[in-house]
Amino acid sequence: MIPDVLPDLPLARASVDRAALLRDRQDVLPAALADPRTRVLAVRDGGLLLTGAAAVRWLTPADAARVYAAGGPGPADAAAPPIDRWLLLGVEDDGTRVLALRLHDRHPLSTGGEPADVLVHLPDGPVARDGWGSLRTVGASLDAHDAGLATAAVALDAWHDRHPRCPRCGAPTRVAQAGWSRVCDVDGSEHYPRTDPAVIMAVVDADDRLLLGHAAAWPAGRWSTLAGFVEAGESAEQAVRREVHEETGVVVDEVDYVGSQPWPFPASLMLGFRARATSTAVRVDGVEMADARWFTRDELTAAVASGDVLLPGGASIARALVEQWWGGPFPG
Repeated sequence: MIPDVLPDLPLARASVDRAALLRDRQDVLPAALADPRTRVLAVRDGGLLLTGAAAVRWLTPADAARVYAAGGPGPADAAAPPIDRWLLLGVEDDGTRVLALRLHDRHPLSTGGEPADVLVHLPDGPVARDGWGSLRTVGASLDAHDAGLATAAVALDAWHDRHPRCPRCGAPTRVAQAGWSRVCDVDGSEHYPRTDPAVIMAVVDADDRLLLGHAAAWPAGRWSTLAGFVEAGESAEQAVRREVHEETGVVVDEVDYVGSQPWPFPASLMLGFRARATSTAVRVDGVEMADARWFTRDELTAAVASGDVLLPGGASIARALVEQWWGGPFPG
């Protein structure tokens, strides 16, 4: 029997108090930076500083500042990062503050050169150019604690990068609330990280076959569940029906919510559904969707085993939807 809800997803986990009540305190970041117990994630462009085991590399504030400085023109122990590069992610149960440090765009981590090139030596070991990894790549291997914090850090970093100016008047904005808002001093408006709702759905027919699509922009062999953004004035359920019909010509009626996952690439919240098809004829537009087809469990198992079908990554809600329908973790 197919479960009614999805299992806990890697990027959806959160086990730290997000400390919203502390964000307005002017001393919250200076106090955290002065405390050697504070732990810091280094983040840039969807990536994180990692250990050799593809786990998050936690830093002290002082060591994080040295990593930041290692990408600049001066020595690694030069001036500290600007205060607006630090983000308050939360507070542990024991009171330890958890921060992220946004490295600048031209920081040399993972931007070329020999992987063995050491940028800075820290007490717990050197930081090399290849000590960087995308959250897309390592998300499935992170534990609940690190996955939730890394997701927030990547999402906030992307928002700050893309919204340096006021959408009302165009003036530059300044960072406020320990990294959780931006303020325009010209017109006085406040701006907060946006989240774009998107639907993603496992569409099944009367014979319990699963509908998968191959987008035109994807590499050969990659197939996934259908998905799309919720439009203005539209409910999530309406978006499911519209997207399925637009992409494949298939009509669905029953739509059941089964779970969600923050997807910070750059700012989506994926709302997962199971939808029942009332038609099975497939018609793709050939522009956005190159192909779509129905799979039985045996057909999908054989296609994956032969390499004809590449399933979504293990950190994704798309993979969870496929495995929920399949009945468990997919072989291999």
